Amino acid sequence: MLRYFIEVAYKGTQYSGFQSQHNAVSIQSTVEDALQTVFKTEFKLTCSSRTDAGVHALQNFFHFDSETPLNLKNVYNLNSVLPRDIVIRDIVLKETDAHARFSATHREYKYHITRNRNPFLTETAWFYPYHLDFDLLQQAAAILMEYEDFTSFSKRNTQVKTFICKLMVSKWQYDNDCLVYNVKANRFLRGMVRGLVGTMLQVGRGLISLDGFRKIIEAKDCTKANFSTPPTGLFLVEVTYPSV
Repeated sequence: MLRYFIEVAYKGTQYSGFQSQHNAVSIQSTVEDALQTVFKTEFKLTCSSRTDAGVHALQNFFHFDSETPLNLKNVYNLNSVLPRDIVIRDIVLKETDAHARFSATHREYKYHITRNRNPFLTETAWFYPYHLDFDLLQQAAAILMEYEDFTSFSKRNTQVKTFICKLMVSKWQYDNDCLVYNVKANRFLRGMVRGLVGTMLQVGRGLISLDGFRKIIEAKDCTKANFSTPPTGLFLVEVTYPSV
């Protein structure tokens, strides 16, 4: 049995998220259907990151096992049957113990905010017309680098053994018409990026002080954070694996 990794990018607007759900169209089910159409057999994908409904990915990976050898021609065949908002970028043969989720060492996300109405960003950035203090946002992002316990930024009913995450990047930047939060870590909790963004925006608006932001982190209580941030502007940008 051969193990393959599929690199995929998608616009998540029309999907219920990555994971297959009953009576809902997901990224996983759509790609599995395409594989079944091309190879005339059932496939079960395992994903590196289970993005929520409406969240996008510039890069995500699935793995699956198959007795059939695959090559670059199969990439073309799969893309020909996939909808235009999902694209297969590559299919790579891996070691049989390689795991799309557990072998990943880092993941990177970006959240896009626009403060001006732009019809071309309606589905890929959050329209947030409030005045924001960029310096305060940047200071809040830097404060996050001092912590590893992100319990306050994990949604309820999350079945994890630890809330420890090690951040490598946490910063705000401008990218054309968007204000973008860029964060990279060894792992993320459920709803974490949206919770971080929503709470930092409160700091940027002057509704929460930097000291108050620290208290929210240290409270280890998700009811203190702001999770109202919609999925619209969130992108999984990169998934990193150990060098071979």
